[in-house]
Amino acid sequence: MGIGENLSESFEYTKEALVGKWVRWILLIIISIIPIVQFIMYGYTLRVMRGIKPAPELEDYVQLFIDGLLYFIIAIIWMIPALIVGGILIGGSIVALMSGSDALGMAGVAGMGFGLLVTLIIAILCGLFSTIGIVRFARMEKFGEAFAFGAIKDKIGEIGWANYIIALIVMGIVISVIYFVMIIIPFIGWLLMFITIPFFTIFSSRFISNLYDSADTA
Repeated sequence: MGIGENLSESFEYTKEALVGKWVRWILLIIISIIPIVQFIMYGYTLRVMRGIKPAPELEDYVQLFIDGLLYFIIAIIWMIPALIVGGILIGGSIVALMSGSDALGMAGVAGMGFGLLVTLIIAILCGLFSTIGIVRFARMEKFGEAFAFGAIKDKIGEIGWANYIIALIVMGIVISVIYFVMIIIPFIGWLLMFITIPFFTIFSSRFISNLYDSADTA
């Protein structure tokens, strides 16, 4: 499935999931904006990532909450390498800046720039792996599968590294452009952003699910 076809299919999937099903849409809006309760939304996206079609019903809230909590934990664990590297490199640079020495101050500025760059690169790599890891967790329903590094790397290889990265960038651009347009709409722009949170959450989850499955048809 090409990127354009994936965008189109994901849009139709999401439209079928929400348009006309106003109770589900309203509940998802409420769930999405309440702290802690948001885990239910994360759990629902896991069901979407399982490839269920049409979109799954919003039911069994306790299980959705548990799954969403695990989703959150998985994402945090995958970001630990970036947090550690950032803490060491950027933290050391801050200490140098606070030393009062001009030489150390200059070194601190350079070190902070380098630290931010390295941390960003590691964070992006972790994000690429965690995305596939979360889909594996959704499909296999085993926590450890989210960290099966070798299997995740192989899956990305089957999708194609370039195709995988470009697809995620395109999806991000599409969503960002639409959100930007909504932001500049006077008075109702921010309201529209809240209303469409479930739409774009389901849309992106379906897009990633299709991207994962594209490895089997490549």
